[in-house]
Parts: sequence; C-alpha cells; structure tokens
Amino acid sequence: MKLRRESGVTTVEFAIIGALMLVMLFSVIEIGRAMFVLNALGESTRRAARMATVCPVNDPAIFEVGLFNAPGGGTGTRIVGGLTSANFSLEYLDVNGNVVGSPAANFGQIQFVRTKIVGFQHRMLVPFFNYLFTTPDFATTLRRESLGVPRSGVLTPC
Repeated sequence: MKLRRESGVTTVEFAIIGALMLVMLFSVIEIGRAMFVLNALGESTRRAARMATVCPVNDPAIFEVGLFNAPGGGTGTRIVGGLTSANFSLEYLDVNGNVVGSPAANFGQIQFVRTKIVGFQHRMLVPFFNYLFTTPDFATTLRRESLGVPRSGVLTPC
C-alpha cells in the first residue's frame, strides 16, 4: 500500500537519473567530436603546408586550402566551425630551422615551410556545462618544393 506522501518519488528519481544519463551520453558524444576537431586541425595544417611548398611565397590560397576551401576564394565545406585564416601562421625556414626574415627577398635561403594553427578555441556542447578550451598549437613542417616557380622560371599562381 502506497502512502500519500510517496506519490511522486519515482518521477523525481527518474528525472534526476535521466538527467545524469543524458549528460553522460552527450559527454561521450562531445569527446568524440572534440577528437574529430583535433584531427581536422592537424589535417588543416598538413594541407596548408603542402600548398605552401608549391605556391608563391605568402599566397592567400595557402590558407584557403587549409580551411578546406577551393583556392581562389571559393567556398568549401567548413569542417571545423570557427576556424579562420587568422588562426593560421606561415613561416619559411632556412636549412637550420630558423625563420627566414623577408622570405620574398631571401628566396634562396628557404628550405622548409611550416604552418601552424594557434589560438583556436573549441566549445564543448554538454548540457548544463559550458566549457570553452584553447586547443594546443598544431604545426606541420615540410621541405620546400617549387614555391610557385617551375623550371621555366615563370611565377605561376596557385
């Protein structure tokens, strides 16, 4: 026999346990999404570095490809929301790994190209929790190739 004062206890218990279970479920999904974002950031730096090895020095198409856009300002699929070209850093390095000052003027010293994603912030979408964290810096360094100058010696745009 149920007492009158116990009439809504199971509903309250279900609400508490249900909310906890949903938070746990969404947390697992968000951890998977965060891992995807971190992987996509690494791929973005790889794509930008690959483009920088074959494009002229400081070509704007380098970051467009890193953002998964078509070169020349076309729009593509935004893999990572909030990632912009302002998050990218491009450095031209000499044989010792030092940054080459004025890469266009010191073209012959460039041996490596490094692209980085710095200061990107990712928001976790978990119910009842609003967590924004700054991702670690991602960098990719590749050996230079043509830097936009083929064997004919005529500068070609990307």
